[in-house]
Amino acid sequence: MQDQEWWLPRNFATRKANLALRVKAIAALRGFFAARDYIEVETPCLQISPGMEPHLMAFATTLTDPYGGNDQFLYLHTSPEFAMKKLLAAGMPKIWQMAHVFRNNERSATHHPEFTMVEWYQTRTTLSDCMDETADLVRALAEAMEQRTMRHGGKTCDPFAPWRRLSVAEAFDHYTGIDILAVTGDRDRLAAQAVAIGISVSPADAWEDVFFKIMMDRIEPHLGADVPTFLHSYPVAMAALARPSPADDRVAERFELYACGVELANAFDELTDPVEQRRRFTADMDLRERLYQHRYPVDEAFLAALEHGLPQSVGIALGFDRLIMTLCGADSIDQVLWAPVG
Repeated sequence: MQDQEWWLPRNFATRKANLALRVKAIAALRGFFAARDYIEVETPCLQISPGMEPHLMAFATTLTDPYGGNDQFLYLHTSPEFAMKKLLAAGMPKIWQMAHVFRNNERSATHHPEFTMVEWYQTRTTLSDCMDETADLVRALAEAMEQRTMRHGGKTCDPFAPWRRLSVAEAFDHYTGIDILAVTGDRDRLAAQAVAIGISVSPADAWEDVFFKIMMDRIEPHLGADVPTFLHSYPVAMAALARPSPADDRVAERFELYACGVELANAFDELTDPVEQRRRFTADMDLRERLYQHRYPVDEAFLAALEHGLPQSVGIALGFDRLIMTLCGADSIDQVLWAPVG
């Protein structure tokens, strides 16, 4: 209906205050990284591989050679991760990017098919340091926007209070009573425990599906309900691009950030072993083919960069629109975008 178009002045007026805050946040974002000696980089949206997460749906296109050569099948990236890690292999020690990324079949109050990802990497650092830096970044943006709380879905949390750090095992034990590390990889045992707490499980559900059902239904709604929360130490099967923890090889060096029950960021202490990375990519695409009858190609240049030598590094991807949404107290991502898709 034309009277619902976002560009009509009366409709656009409802988001102008949020967009003014977004402008302030972007200025603060660039100032934050410049003060910490990060270099802002730009990488192409068009990639050989859009990313290897088995449940993400990519947009595909064809690159036509203007000189009569073979056409090339490419994808819009779901994250700039592979390209940015190639820059790490090239010798860049501290980089960040504000990138438009694309994910098909995703639209809700917290999902949009095209959205903005802030992604940054640093060599010779730790996940703990990255948690501290992420908290500093969010607080810097909140101060620039003059917002003292984060709000969404009837929940509020205080970014200026001490942030919580919670392991996945602790979260499962606290909210469900399940010892997730004791049943990692054992689909039938996890499924039985899920059913026992009222989670519906299909015979077709793999271990990972049951894990996500429990996470989404019983754990995620509680995370970041009062203060932002880092959920860390995922079972190693749930971290395809993170290295195993030196302290406990059952878990990976990965965390996610939650505020008001909304996932805002995902971080890895990056896997640098090209053989193990190829094995994980193959396993992810085998799963994808079983579920969706389709595989994405492996970015062989990325694996070559790992083989050449990727230094120990930590990377994090933060959903910028979701962050602005929670800092503005908006009901949906659409309300903090200049021009929504469609």
